[in-house]
Amino acid sequence: MEKIDLLLVKPGNQKKLYGELSTSLSAIEPPFWGGLLAAFNRQNGYSVAIIDAEADNLDPNETVSKIIEYNPLLAAVMVSGTNPSASTPCMPGARSILTALKAGDPQIKTIMVGLHPSALPERTMSEEPTDFVCEGEGFYTITPLLSTLKSRKNDYRIKGLWYRENGKIVSNPRAPLIKDLDTLPFLAWDLLPMDKYRAHNWHCFDRIDERQPYAVISTSLGCPFQCTFCCINALFGRPGIRYRSPENVVDEIGYLVKNFKVRNIKILDELFVLKEDHVNRICDLIIERGYDLNIWAYARIDTINEKLVRKMKQAGINWLAFGIEAGSEKVRHGVVKGRFNNDRVRQVVRMVMDAGVHVNGNYIFGLPDDTSDTMQETLDFAKELNCEYANFYATMAYPGSKLYEEAVRNGVRLPDTWLGYAQLSEETLPLPTRYLSSAEVLRFRDRAFIEYSSSSQYLGMVKRTFGQKAVEHVKSMLERKIHRKYT
Repeated sequence: MEKIDLLLVKPGNQKKLYGELSTSLSAIEPPFWGGLLAAFNRQNGYSVAIIDAEADNLDPNETVSKIIEYNPLLAAVMVSGTNPSASTPCMPGARSILTALKAGDPQIKTIMVGLHPSALPERTMSEEPTDFVCEGEGFYTITPLLSTLKSRKNDYRIKGLWYRENGKIVSNPRAPLIKDLDTLPFLAWDLLPMDKYRAHNWHCFDRIDERQPYAVISTSLGCPFQCTFCCINALFGRPGIRYRSPENVVDEIGYLVKNFKVRNIKILDELFVLKEDHVNRICDLIIERGYDLNIWAYARIDTINEKLVRKMKQAGINWLAFGIEAGSEKVRHGVVKGRFNNDRVRQVVRMVMDAGVHVNGNYIFGLPDDTSDTMQETLDFAKELNCEYANFYATMAYPGSKLYEEAVRNGVRLPDTWLGYAQLSEETLPLPTRYLSSAEVLRFRDRAFIEYSSSSQYLGMVKRTFGQKAVEHVKSMLERKIHRKYT
């Protein structure tokens, strides 16, 4: 095989991350950042390939064999996922690959890229067997690094790059952000195993056997908000949001429809429903082009209205995920999560459902002000809303979040391994609250999910909305037990 310039590697560690749920129940999502960086560097004249170890079900040794076969100038291990919580738990899988690669072919230069390395670049550089760490998006870091490696100049004064020199860790200032997102190419979809990706099970409750093909797309990068539990802006260096033009977004959707027959799509934006004219225009273009889509996206309780929801439904946006987070307004406000009250949540959820759009309610147990009573309030509120699906999370102090900074500053116990930040792993160790231990939070979270999902009220609604097949699917999901070390 001819030597290539850049090989982007997505680690696979699903069994460790999801336990018994790492079956057909879990989604397999395309590596957004890997695909985007591949396309960007290919556009700049470099030869590029991608290994998706998760999608191809490769263990670290199999992954390394493929890397060595490609013999790249630079192997970039992508420590990122399609949501902020999906980066840190990928670190053990990334480390396994890098360790095996250093043993198999130490001449191949390596770099770690993604949200976690950007949040903790110095620690990542000191602890992981990598030659470089990229802090930030990577567009203006990896391309000049490839140029340097090809020229053999060994001049690593490149923005966003961390490296070692004479045994010492050296850093450079962050690289600037891409200002015009329309200058970025579409993801390198042709380099990805598109037949392997599948949507989340709930995303396709109405067609549970039609979860493929599946793709993800962004219409913006960044987030202007600063929720204390979120780490998303560690990748970008500051709060803020940049938009693609609606025409550019829908052109990429058209590419996916034409070339891969994609119907199921996740809009990755941390907050899609924010700028009303942006959302409206995207929907108008999808409707004009007549695409038959099943899309889900994130929205906020305080940025949505009835007219917009009805337009989104016309465009095939069939699911909206809301960060409701807590049933206690005091607990919710304590993490800087908007100033909407519970009555507004009720109103918005009902409005969205009445428009024919399904709601995925996201709830977090173990926020700093949580007690047993307030966590019960959250569960009771979730039951009252009875959304078509509910994600129940335990609070994690993800690197890059304000909660992480506070925990480190106050000497709060954090997970011993990066796998402890995975929501569904055996090693999961949530953040304790001011009143509850990590174990108490985790026990409540696991009980709450089963109680909610197995209730006659919820299953009855699922049957009326999606049919008996979806009910049986939910029941099969509940049969899979989550094993915990810290309960």
